[in-house]
Amino acid sequence: MKAERDAIRDLIEEWALTRDACLWERFRTCWHPDGRMMATWFQGTPDEFIEISKAAFAKGVRILHFLGGTLIDIKGDRAIAQTKMTISQRAVVEGVLCDVVCTGRFYDFIERRDGRWGIVVRQPIYEKDRIDAVNPMERPVLDQQRLNSFPEGYRHLAYLQTAIGYKVKPDMPGLVGPEVEALYSRGADWLNGGSPFVG
Repeated sequence: MKAERDAIRDLIEEWALTRDACLWERFRTCWHPDGRMMATWFQGTPDEFIEISKAAFAKGVRILHFLGGTLIDIKGDRAIAQTKMTISQRAVVEGVLCDVVCTGRFYDFIERRDGRWGIVVRQPIYEKDRIDAVNPMERPVLDQQRLNSFPEGYRHLAYLQTAIGYKVKPDMPGLVGPEVEALYSRGADWLNGGSPFVG
């Protein structure tokens, strides 16, 4: 079992390193072809995620990831992995260059096919976030009504992402609530042979 856990942890680390370094062909190997990436600003296949990420990077969008500990449940050729992480994004918000840091977990539906572990669905859980001016002498003045219209766990991230033109999904899982409870239920079903997808 340790070998399986080590392989899954390697997979999760490779996803973060190759994605942030734009090593797209190696990044592609982290997924199974029918995989699906869920994020605040994008939901779709790995190939679509690669193309939109390339385009975003070319336009100056910078989104980086840092990983913490991992909890892995394995049943046969299926696994659920939860990994503590932070998402960091820098952009101009209300005329001020800012960093948003969002803390949460990657919740991954993983499967071994033909001897290779790969991601089938990655669903982040967004627990809390904050926004800071890069220059501490500056301060962005946020529209509080717009800020409060986004879910608590990623409201500053959503504020930044909508400000630069992205449409943000309004019902992503947070630390508590029906969305994360439904995700846990899907994870349990996945380990028992069910589908990782909603519906």
